[in-house]
Amino acid sequence: MQAQLIANDIACRRGDRLLFRELTLACKAGDAVHVAGANGVGKSSLLRIIAGLLRPFSGTVETSGAIGLVDERLALDPNQPLGKALGFWEQLDGADQPARIHDLLQIEALLDVPVRFLSTGQKKRAALARLLSCSCPIWLLDEPLNGLDTEAQRTVETLVAQHCESGGIAVVASHQQISLPGTRTVSIGDFA
Repeated sequence: MQAQLIANDIACRRGDRLLFRELTLACKAGDAVHVAGANGVGKSSLLRIIAGLLRPFSGTVETSGAIGLVDERLALDPNQPLGKALGFWEQLDGADQPARIHDLLQIEALLDVPVRFLSTGQKKRAALARLLSCSCPIWLLDEPLNGLDTEAQRTVETLVAQHCESGGIAVVASHQQISLPGTRTVSIGDFA
């Protein structure tokens, strides 16, 4: 079965404030979507709703295929060296080429460094290594280019493009422009 994502008439409420409403998003295998909007309009909340970590105020989300989320919540033990923290997930996920992923994201020199000492960009690359090792067809990426230098940004753009070309789905919430072929943009501000 091919990856699919359908968010239908989603509304998101934070406290007494309605962030957005009537947002509909349909993605099929190969789609890339850039979710744009000002700070605080609900881009991250939308990704968390799609991931099933936050309940929508109204609407439904249907997916076929496993979901991988990269956001500011790094799912790696901060007290472990990066290699051991990633190794835990790689073993759990059955990753078949972790060394290639480490080399690709230029984290091999960081494998002995405790996660808590990594810079913002290093943590972002570590989170992407975790995502690559789990083979999820649906990628939800929250500000994936934050803290990355130009070369690392290009690497991330290439990885996301390859993921979509191989039948994956990528939903990217970002203030920064991300260069992906065939990307469509959804502005959260249009659904306020």
